[in-house]
Amino acid sequence: MATGTTQHDFHHTTETELPSEFSFVDTGYGKNYVKLLHICRDGPIHHIKELEVNTQLTNDSKKDYLHGDNGDIVATDSQKNTIYVLAKNHGVKSLEQFGLLLCSHFLSKYPHVTKVRVCIEEHPWDRLVSDGVPHNHAFISTPVALRFSSVTSRRGALPEIESGLKNLRVMKTTQSAFEHFIHDEFATLPDSHDRIFSTIVYAKWHYGLTNGVDFDLAWNTVRDCILDAFAGPPDTGVFSPSVQNTLYIAQKNVLQRIPQMSKIEVILPNKHYYPIDFTKFDRIGVRSNDDVFLPGDKPAGSISAVLGRKNLLNLSAKY
Repeated sequence: MATGTTQHDFHHTTETELPSEFSFVDTGYGKNYVKLLHICRDGPIHHIKELEVNTQLTNDSKKDYLHGDNGDIVATDSQKNTIYVLAKNHGVKSLEQFGLLLCSHFLSKYPHVTKVRVCIEEHPWDRLVSDGVPHNHAFISTPVALRFSSVTSRRGALPEIESGLKNLRVMKTTQSAFEHFIHDEFATLPDSHDRIFSTIVYAKWHYGLTNGVDFDLAWNTVRDCILDAFAGPPDTGVFSPSVQNTLYIAQKNVLQRIPQMSKIEVILPNKHYYPIDFTKFDRIGVRSNDDVFLPGDKPAGSISAVLGRKNLLNLSAKY
């Protein structure tokens, strides 16, 4: 602040009303990247959850935007503190349950809040196993896949719960093909009847119903269905005629095993591995190559689909 001036010396420009030709499509304010480690001490056996939480609230008025009036604002620092207090008082059983708890708290505590959205990511920890025995209180970071969830609650409506996994990188070295696609004047890619199949799985699903849902079990079920559709039995594997077919089989199996799920989105970007061309090395005498590859980066294909359960999709559309 300049010398000799006070806060009251500044000129404040505010709107008295929203112009008739405009409307707020959406608004929100919250706290992002709130780090939290919760330890559940069950005697000598401890359980941990490490989370990163984002909160966002929407108020029934827009006076903070139009007039700079902060009278209805729940400070983002207060939102951060609320996360810690509720974790202390109620614990953290699952991402979805903690998200529901936070949404319920903000809506019941502040009657002028009309919508709450809570997004949570979990850092993956597994219990350390020594000589086949699980350790009571030691853990190892296992970033095989990241779990995330978002809960959106609107006043007077059922909460919307989405869960997901990302960064699940997988590879199989055979039993994958890509052939009989359109070969026109733009095509240079040859048919491949046996190739490396590698991807980084992103999956997100929506619950149409929540009665009887074990969110932890459901997450593990989705992961296992995806891996099973991708890899198949350990000794024989499973053939993939296309990424699309593998993706669909995984989605279908998930919906069949979790009846409360209304839809699931899966994205499978290609991670390419190109065989090294050894025909250039005449004096070495190597002609064929199926064991040395160059990992590729960009560009890369990406395959996606959203598969839904018709009766629950119709139910969700009513809210």
